[in-house]
Amino acid sequence: MVESWTLRDCWEVIPRPGKSDDKYSRGVVGLRTGSEMYPGAAVLGVQGAWGAGAGLVRWVGDPDVGRLVLQRRPETVIGAGRADAWVVGSGTDPEQRTEAETAAVRELLAGDVPVVLDAGCLDLAEPDHTAPLVITPHEGEFLRLAERLNLPMGENRTENVLRVAQHLNAVVLRKGSTTRVVEPGGSGVVVTSGTPWLATAGTGDVLAGAIGTVIAQARAADLWRAVATAAWLHGRAGRLASGDSLPGPNGDPMVGRPITALAVADALPYAVADVLAEIS
Repeated sequence: MVESWTLRDCWEVIPRPGKSDDKYSRGVVGLRTGSEMYPGAAVLGVQGAWGAGAGLVRWVGDPDVGRLVLQRRPETVIGAGRADAWVVGSGTDPEQRTEAETAAVRELLAGDVPVVLDAGCLDLAEPDHTAPLVITPHEGEFLRLAERLNLPMGENRTENVLRVAQHLNAVVLRKGSTTRVVEPGGSGVVVTSGTPWLATAGTGDVLAGAIGTVIAQARAADLWRAVATAAWLHGRAGRLASGDSLPGPNGDPMVGRPITALAVADALPYAVADVLAEIS
């Protein structure tokens, strides 16, 4: 496993827009996220997708939630349609999910467009998918998933993530203070670009949206590299939002300040700019 994903690694994945690009060539992200109980997750995921540089973002879900999405991001297209990557499950509860929504997600999993399964749709992660698959559990979700799949877990966290990745034939991003991204063939990285201030509600929804964008844009890149890049950008955005990436009075890193998930999403364009500007 590579020790750590870096800015240069991101630079090799993130495309720069050119004169011939349009909103479709710059990546179309579709999201089926949020719910009556957690409507903010839809707003945060959409904001994360836009902030990471999507050419077009479409959202599908409850009309009342959709109105909140449009209030924050009026550029968003509401309704089903073509997408280069799908993000599903953020801000949803599997016990409240309708049969129609389950069928819609299973249809995506049976297709050929990459799918990011997050939060309330992790229970639909099975080995029989045909779509390129990414799952994004935090530690508790990861352990529950491993238990459901009857996979033994050992002391080595990286080996545990690889075991799940191989069983599901999926890229696994296990969130935490050190984020691990592993693909079934054994390639993977740790991502340490973030800050402890990211431990706040909603940042995972922003991350899911950003992952969708980088996957949609980086079509020629390995899926796991796109996921690692999105995780790095998310961590960098957290540092920018909190201020702990700036030098302190004595040249030491600042301790930073509390942040919100929306502040992280708003900082994503600046994280992308850092990648494109620092290596040119």
